Amino acid sequence: MERFDVVVVGAGISGIGAGVHLQEKSPDRSFVILEGRENIGGTWDLFKYPGIRSDSDMHTLGYEFKPWKAEKSIADGSSIMDYLRETVAEHDLERHMRFGERVVRAEWSTPTASWTVHTLRTNGSRGVFECNYLFMCAGYYSYKAGYLPEFVGRERFTGRIVHPQDWPDDLDYTDKRVVVIGSGATAVTLVPAMAGTASHVTMLQRSPTYMVSRPDRDALANFLRKVLPAKVAYNITRAKNTWRQQLVYKRTRTKPEQIKNLLLGGIQLELGGRYPVQKHFTPSYNPWDQRLCLVPNSDLFAAIRSGRASVATDTIETFTETGILLRSGQHLAADVIVTATGLQLVTLGEAEFTVDGTPVDFSATRTYKGMAYSDVPNLATSFGYINASWTLRADLTCTYVCRLLNHMRDTGTRQCTPRLRPGEHDMPRRPWIDGFSSGYMQRVMHLMPSQGDREPWINPQNYDKDKKMFREGRVDDGVMHFTNPASTRERRDATTSGAAAS
Repeated sequence: MERFDVVVVGAGISGIGAGVHLQEKSPDRSFVILEGRENIGGTWDLFKYPGIRSDSDMHTLGYEFKPWKAEKSIADGSSIMDYLRETVAEHDLERHMRFGERVVRAEWSTPTASWTVHTLRTNGSRGVFECNYLFMCAGYYSYKAGYLPEFVGRERFTGRIVHPQDWPDDLDYTDKRVVVIGSGATAVTLVPAMAGTASHVTMLQRSPTYMVSRPDRDALANFLRKVLPAKVAYNITRAKNTWRQQLVYKRTRTKPEQIKNLLLGGIQLELGGRYPVQKHFTPSYNPWDQRLCLVPNSDLFAAIRSGRASVATDTIETFTETGILLRSGQHLAADVIVTATGLQLVTLGEAEFTVDGTPVDFSATRTYKGMAYSDVPNLATSFGYINASWTLRADLTCTYVCRLLNHMRDTGTRQCTPRLRPGEHDMPRRPWIDGFSSGYMQRVMHLMPSQGDREPWINPQNYDKDKKMFREGRVDDGVMHFTNPASTRERRDATTSGAAAS
């Protein structure tokens, strides 16, 4: 068994960021990054489907500490992987990483103030790691398989059916008829990417999604980078884009009809006055009740205008031998069907957790600042924004975790546990992500912790509020309890081992 001060689970955007923040803000702490797969990158290494790209700008999806310097701000998957590899190399993080270590169980012991983390290795053997603090950066969806609804008659189809999460290397769709089932970010990326090669691509959706077109290059960012130091230019662009994201989201809450009309008006201009935007691009909900889809350089609309792509809004009656029969009676002929039907969300990387021998039911807990759990010691989760770029919140969470670690060091305590105060057990229970109706969220919301009606028992999904909570809020706030004092020897040993590791 190997012993570290901190175990970080996951080597994607969140886990890599956690490693950098720990080195810079808590350099006395030793840490290891456990990754279940054989490479860094998480989402960006897993998904191989055509056209994979970011669905938000890289000046906010990138880290606060590493400027994005490429011309394109809406980046393809390989460029994002290059950025992550550069980050790992610049901060010498690979020496802290262990690949092929999938975390399956974690057990907290109060007497030893430690988590025992059990892993299943790629070769079938088992690993055991011990740490004082456990930082879960494993993302929010299952890497085993994507979400796939039951489709009547699926077995009848004689062509090929693929899910974007498991894209085959040998799939040739040249001059083939393709149907992409879905209308989220993956479908909106796939349709124009495949339309240039396939004979025709149909996006089959049960209901529309709000979409907005914007250039894949940020003109201001590229100008500033020419006249200012890279870090200064990046910080200005990041602040500008964060402000814009938050402004648009706030407007959707206060003036939903105004934003709705702007979005739909833009699509009508893209596709022409006769195109049935009401049918194919007008959702039944308000903007940002579900995620807004980005269309870089109007590529989806260009594919539709060219006739190489089309949209069908209907429900599936059954798969047939040669395609899909819709409830309206229309038949979509297909050689390839892509089920872009979403992700299968999970809690904390699908691992099991116990605290002093008692299994943890996270649905019975309250969320502390959207990153920790009532009565669960020394554990945090990095979960980004659903209404802005993921990394904005991941950076804030890392900053707060380092503040916690430093406070425990300074106070000689080994345990930090968020606990409800007297009278707070009766707080109203609100969903962990409130006001967001996407199916992939609603399917698992009952497994997640609940919010309360006051700080710090909230998950606001609001960058301005989070900045104040994570950067300015008191660490010793009367809710986070610091206990389990370390002995003099333990404090000396911890300092020595941490210094050696860094």
